Amino acid sequence: MPFYHSLGKIPHKRHTVFKKPDGSLYYEQLFGTIGFDGMYTNMYHEQRPTQVKEIKGSYDATPQVATEKNIKSYRFKGFQVKPAPDYLESRKVVLTNSDVDITLAAPQESTKDYFYKNSDSDELLFIHKGSGKLRTHLGNLDFKYGDYLLIPRGTIYKLDFDDEVNRLFIVESRRPIYTPKRYRNHFGQLLEHSPFCERDIRRPYELETNNESGDFLIKIKKQGRIFDMVYASHPFDVVGYDGYNYPYAFSIHDFEPITGRIHQPPPVHQTFETDAFVVCSFCPRLYDYHPESIPAPYSHSNIDSDEVLYYVDGDFMSRNDIEAGHISLHPAGIPHGPHPGAVERSIGQTETEELAVMVDTFKPLMVTKDAMEIADDKYHQSWLEH
Repeated sequence: MPFYHSLGKIPHKRHTVFKKPDGSLYYEQLFGTIGFDGMYTNMYHEQRPTQVKEIKGSYDATPQVATEKNIKSYRFKGFQVKPAPDYLESRKVVLTNSDVDITLAAPQESTKDYFYKNSDSDELLFIHKGSGKLRTHLGNLDFKYGDYLLIPRGTIYKLDFDDEVNRLFIVESRRPIYTPKRYRNHFGQLLEHSPFCERDIRRPYELETNNESGDFLIKIKKQGRIFDMVYASHPFDVVGYDGYNYPYAFSIHDFEPITGRIHQPPPVHQTFETDAFVVCSFCPRLYDYHPESIPAPYSHSNIDSDEVLYYVDGDFMSRNDIEAGHISLHPAGIPHGPHPGAVERSIGQTETEELAVMVDTFKPLMVTKDAMEIADDKYHQSWLEH
């Protein structure tokens, strides 16, 4: 996130002597991106963060693709993904390309016996059901229904859930995820007309500093494989840090919709961006207020992007037979729009209570085998008049 944050104890200057009470040194680590050209954080450890004891093995986490080249619109019934006790085992990739995996997860238990680090991708977790605490080596964040959790690549973390009913929508990005550039000034500050501001962004508020030695398992994702690496020191041993590279939380309920006299295009709902896809938040809002406006979206072709919409809650005005947890996929170049009757129903309506997350990718998405298990194979015919 492009603004400064500091937590815990740090020395006055970088790369200088920083002593513990007993006179020994804390160990500095640079947590940086894009070589030495991107956002970074300097942190200070009780023990060296480099003490690998053993690499136990690995397994392939590459999604199994069912349809590599797809032209069909799909609806996937996300709540049909079966819950699983383990967090990583519960994650099911439904759509994928070389830039992003779009994943559903229904973990029943907190991550207990291991820590997790994704070295390939930034992770954007949307909390559809459940609450708890994201615990990381850079501090902790509480989460609940409607929260986005942005976890930069390389962050070591655990998820502690309050109960066993949890549903997550996860965007796993090989490209860095940022706030939209058009909502930031040249200093990086979010502009006055941005639909959210720095006050809405929750930064890590507590550090867990464990000065322990032993066997600590970190499951690390690297080049599509999960490696089991055992370290000799506890990964949460940071006494302090400062910088720009850290996890944060943002609630979809704090997104302030931009409205107008006539229907506004999807970019007004943009919440995050990469150079390969965008993420938008469709939130409860007043409808267009031109006396002859049609609130329903017009039919359109995404000539250059696949459109994925994850339905969270409320009334999905433009769709028939859509429920919470459903995902729609509309491939690039194929026109789509309101279902039969939706335009007529929308005229005269003054507001919507819909809540949804949209991901538009600039490369085509492939449909996975896990997705086909929850797919509505007739959805592409749902615009026919009956």
